[in-house]
Amino acid sequence: MDFRNYTLLALPNKLIRPIPNQPLLAKVGTFTIALFLFFASFSLGAQESDVQAGKKLFNANCAACHKLNKKAVGPALKGVSAKYDREWLYSWIKNSAAMIKDGDPQAVAVWEEYNKVAMNAFPLLSNTDIDNILAYTDYTPPAVVATAGTQQAVAPAAGSGSNNNLILAALALVFVMLVVMLLLVQRTLKRIAIASGVDVAPPAKVQRPPIWQVIVKNQFLIFIMVVGFLLSSAYFVYGYLMQIGIDQGYAPVQPIHYSHKIHSGANQIECKYCHSSARVSKHSGIPSLNVCMNCHKNIAEYNGEEDLDNGYTKEFYTKEIKKLYKAVGWDEDQQAYTGDSQPVKWVRIHNLPDFVYFNHAQHVQVGGVQCQTCHGPVEEMEIMYQHSSLTMGWCINCHRETNVKVEDNEYYAKIHEELSKKYGVEKLTVAQMGGLECGKCHY
Repeated sequence: MDFRNYTLLALPNKLIRPIPNQPLLAKVGTFTIALFLFFASFSLGAQESDVQAGKKLFNANCAACHKLNKKAVGPALKGVSAKYDREWLYSWIKNSAAMIKDGDPQAVAVWEEYNKVAMNAFPLLSNTDIDNILAYTDYTPPAVVATAGTQQAVAPAAGSGSNNNLILAALALVFVMLVVMLLLVQRTLKRIAIASGVDVAPPAKVQRPPIWQVIVKNQFLIFIMVVGFLLSSAYFVYGYLMQIGIDQGYAPVQPIHYSHKIHSGANQIECKYCHSSARVSKHSGIPSLNVCMNCHKNIAEYNGEEDLDNGYTKEFYTKEIKKLYKAVGWDEDQQAYTGDSQPVKWVRIHNLPDFVYFNHAQHVQVGGVQCQTCHGPVEEMEIMYQHSSLTMGWCINCHRETNVKVEDNEYYAKIHEELSKKYGVEKLTVAQMGGLECGKCHY
């Protein structure tokens, strides 16, 4: 047998019989590459799945105290799997207090480094769950590289702009040509008329008296004009005076930008979480910065949606959070208050006259009036503004049209029974309960 056209495939500790060089070797090579690519793609998909699962577990269990790239209540977790032994991490995450109690040197060192605050125990997390979390902390997303397709996507936009300029230039040229043609036609027609003996001279103008002389001589017109002037002046003066103190649409710039759209809208934070005094007080109150720090101790950077058209980028929101830290005296690196705080001079938006009495608790807590009834769609406002006019007429119309929520409301139980007998109705408006009496709202 001639072995010159055959070759040997050597594998570890094994010798495969001779196979033909050309077709069979190509098939084997192709199959091997395909098999390698299959397993590679499978392993990459599995890794991506581990990262996604780890991200969910991280956000649910770790994000309250840890960040990836920055120290928070606990250490930064980026690359923590390379710093500590994997088995040690399993034990530490599941029950750190027990390791500290047993005197584990590494556990005690970490405990003392972070002000002797033990980490919460997570006994329900399996080793696989912890592996997924560590895969997420070790994961580095691939860099985004600009491709030729991106450049091609931009090119048509530039081309369309140049095409628009060409169209405008062509239209301007056509317009100029039409004007020139009309002038030439006019001059030609004038020559023809002169040659035919037609008089093309303009008619003589009749001398008319000025319009002011006509008006002065007509006493009826003078009377009508004076009456119209007085009525229109009274109308505009009345309209101007009625707008005094009405600031509907007022949207001042605040020293720290606060987006109700992000907090009340995207994150669905209850209004009374920040404006807690609205439940029990006349005023809704401006939240203390400590209320802000309940969340922003661990939210130092903005990672939500951006509004690039209006300049609200992630960098913009992150800078506003830094202003909050400066005002409360929060040291982000040391995760502690420095005591060097500064007052924030908020600009008041909704302001009623001193002689008007309005009680938030009476409307919000007892009456069950939604905040949006007076303040508008707050959850959609990037910049807070005065939505309603807050005039006396606006309040009276609301009292006339709004039914009081008396069902299952002990506050109105006796009043509802008596007034229902008086008016013979099941639904009572605020006006029927005395909501139009002057003394209810004015001192």
